[in-house]
Amino acid sequence: MKQKIESLFKNQLEKIKNLTLREKVVAVWEEAALKGGWKEGDLEEIPFTLLTDSKGVNLIEHTLAVTEGAVGLARSMIENYRKMPFEIDFDLLIAGGLLHDVGKLLEIEKTAEGKYQNSRKGKCARHPISGAILVAQAGLPDDIINIVACHAKEGEGRPKRVETVLIHQADFATFDPLVLLEKKQLIV
Repeated sequence: MKQKIESLFKNQLEKIKNLTLREKVVAVWEEAALKGGWKEGDLEEIPFTLLTDSKGVNLIEHTLAVTEGAVGLARSMIENYRKMPFEIDFDLLIAGGLLHDVGKLLEIEKTAEGKYQNSRKGKCARHPISGAILVAQAGLPDDIINIVACHAKEGEGRPKRVETVLIHQADFATFDPLVLLEKKQLIV
């Protein structure tokens, strides 16, 4: 499983300078896959959401899009602001992007009929909570816990790192158009 995860996230993992952080990102994905009962071949089939029709976008594609989208937002600010009012830690940003939805490996399960649904674990705690627990158990810093725990509605009104805000925005930029599409409100 480790090699599969490293292969799926190769380009992003290589951008994380802190080797320990890089290794722990992979270890969290491995642990989540194990606890969720997923096999290597399953990872690219899991839909990224059950809240709307994902139109075939899987969890891995979504994770990559969110991570790269957040990096793009960060770079745009750095390139266009005359003076940055805060620092952006790209190691935290990329690691947080790769881990923001790792809890979905516990939240989602595949039925005997091949459909995807909320698991019992998913009914007890949404992915930001289960993901934050996985991240904490792996010994990752509180900053990464903040990113994972606060990237969705669970983070509303909570203090956040700038990396959390960027991942939140990239996450919803990839989710909201699908919701609008399903409601026939997306202007195309």
